[in-house]
Amino acid sequence: MPQSIPKRLAPDHLAEQLRPFDTWPKDGSLPDGFFQSPVLAEAAAFHRENGYVVLHAALSNSETEALRIETSRLCRNDNGLIDGIEPASIGTSDTGAMTRVLCVHFPHKLSELINRTLSHSSITDILKLVIGPNVKCMQSMLFVKAAGKPGQAWHQDEDFIPTRDRSLTGAWISLDDATIKNGCLWVLPKSHQRGVLWPQRVHFDNRFDCTHESWSFPWNDADSVPIEVKAGSIVLFNGYLLHRSLPNTSHRSFRRALVGHYMSAESLLPWMKPDERTSMALADYRDIVMVAGEDPYAYKGIEDVAKAFVRPDVQGGCVDWNDDEQKKKAAEHARAIAEVKEQCAGSTQAK
Repeated sequence: MPQSIPKRLAPDHLAEQLRPFDTWPKDGSLPDGFFQSPVLAEAAAFHRENGYVVLHAALSNSETEALRIETSRLCRNDNGLIDGIEPASIGTSDTGAMTRVLCVHFPHKLSELINRTLSHSSITDILKLVIGPNVKCMQSMLFVKAAGKPGQAWHQDEDFIPTRDRSLTGAWISLDDATIKNGCLWVLPKSHQRGVLWPQRVHFDNRFDCTHESWSFPWNDADSVPIEVKAGSIVLFNGYLLHRSLPNTSHRSFRRALVGHYMSAESLLPWMKPDERTSMALADYRDIVMVAGEDPYAYKGIEDVAKAFVRPDVQGGCVDWNDDEQKKKAAEHARAIAEVKEQCAGSTQAK
């Protein structure tokens, strides 16, 4: 941990006490765990030991700016409809359109640019060292996180995307400078090492979105490290690493980030419940993007299952997606709203 962080100060209060990048060394060097190409072997070794690593300024300014522009297009629904938001009305600014969204799941389904970025050499070069020569991606997420939007409580990605070989790895590309003030990532270094998935529970903390939180693990907030990064940097982290983010408490800024989740192509992906004829042991989700090497299961083909949708946050109410009854009620509520909107649209056209 950089010594400039006052360890006695709770993470929740750091945003009030520190300026952006005060956690960085005062001599102008990069913090521990930050690497710049071509020192990938050292970066991979740090990742194996600590569960995370930062590739500083891995994307160019032009690449990062193109992704920011694409973010505003997606939030306007210019690339196609996203479940959970309506197309931005004429006259809505890009800022206004993006403020509506906390996170878009599977944006690569609607964006060729994001689809290509999943295979960016800055990501795949280190993934081949961390995971192996054959790598597939099964998910993308685009966090927009406007001022005032919540963070996400402590969690491990492997709870949501199970792999059979513990190879799950997230690549978090910062599209803005991510600071304590606007809700950067926090990690618990080395919390991945035991390979334990800690219990989860519903929380009632409005600092965070609706996703369940991990708890009952043997670390506390004082053990966590903030990962303040410059735009264009990549935070790579293990699927068992405990991490979280706090709300964006800045007044006007966004904290945008594009995340891809990757794993070894050799492993089956038992992500979704199989049909009645297939055991969970053989379940293999095949809506994937190969980003490096060869797919040993290419004979199964590639499916198109996932659709882009917006993650709910506390402002829209929370649904326990592990509860079938709550999911049913949420779907019925969404259908009722859609019917009312259609009726209103028909009434307006009739006039």
